[in-house]
Amino acid sequence: MKRKNLAKWTCMLGAVVGLASCNVDMPKEVPSSFETMTVKKSDIELPYKFSARMKGRNDVTVIPQVSGQLMKICVTEGQQVKKGQTLFVIDQRHAQLELEAAQANLQAALAQENSAKLEYESNKNLYEKKIVSSYMMNNSENTYKQAQAAVAQARVAVNRAKVELGFCTSTATVAGVIGEIPVRVGDQVSPMTELTMLSGNTTMYAEFSVTEAVVEAMVQEGMNAAEVDKYIANLPEATFVMKNGTEYPHKGRVVSLTGVVNAETGSLTSKVSFPNPDGHLYSGIQGTIVMPFSEKGVIIVPQHAVVRLQDKVLVYKVQADSTATAIDVTMQDTGNGKDFIITSGLNEGDCIVTTGANNVTEGQKVLF
Repeated sequence: MKRKNLAKWTCMLGAVVGLASCNVDMPKEVPSSFETMTVKKSDIELPYKFSARMKGRNDVTVIPQVSGQLMKICVTEGQQVKKGQTLFVIDQRHAQLELEAAQANLQAALAQENSAKLEYESNKNLYEKKIVSSYMMNNSENTYKQAQAAVAQARVAVNRAKVELGFCTSTATVAGVIGEIPVRVGDQVSPMTELTMLSGNTTMYAEFSVTEAVVEAMVQEGMNAAEVDKYIANLPEATFVMKNGTEYPHKGRVVSLTGVVNAETGSLTSKVSFPNPDGHLYSGIQGTIVMPFSEKGVIIVPQHAVVRLQDKVLVYKVQADSTATAIDVTMQDTGNGKDFIITSGLNEGDCIVTTGANNVTEGQKVLF
């Protein structure tokens, strides 16, 4: 009886399995599909980027021209000042006394000159009447001339004393912003003492280095020393991007490019001038100069079409039989985060795999 039941259940199980197998679809191999594009040449604008540091167009180190005790500091750090505004006052008492002494000497010299003049005119009149000799007349003339020279010297001494007195008051030679003030009232200062840095910030310079590769590109374009000004004038406007990513609203222009390559860095120094009407730029600010340069007639492909394999850069080219072949290429980043410029390995009219290139295998059939 048990054997019959076992056989019965075996038959029923086989029937169920057979029935189920008739209703189940077996997985089928589905060929992969990829997006492709036909390579063509086009123009693109590349953002060249250079690390830069801001500097005032007229940054001035304020140093006293006389020695003495600092009596007054008329400004504060970070203060905006006008040209000619008083910054520091050094003890003026000694210079004032020197000026008064020089003025007194001038008065004495003028008195001597007046007496010598009267004597000369008198002797000259007597000589014409043949009352005195020519010797007396000539001698009085020489005395008068000496008195005139003494007056001239006394005037110079007065002017020198006035200049020295003026040196006791330090004024702003340009309009700008006061930097750090390392001295205090009562300090003894001298022409070796730096009082502060005055940054003329109405116009700012962003200084950056241009690599030798860029210099070589200029040479290839046939630029010589006589054409530097013309080349600079035709350069595109520049943008200054601060370290926090903020873009300065005013555009700048390149105003200088040194003609000598730095032997240590292999670069040239360039300056971009930026207007600073609101005073938002300060000396020492670091950021990035961005300048757009046009590349004409280049092959541009999307970044996802490029496959990196160890030290190789590959693009899959679609052959006439719809199979993919890996092609070694060289490329240049466009800086836009989307595309690469292919500098070698592809020709205009080639068909390449774009989306899905990372999943392509050599010789694989590509549907398009």
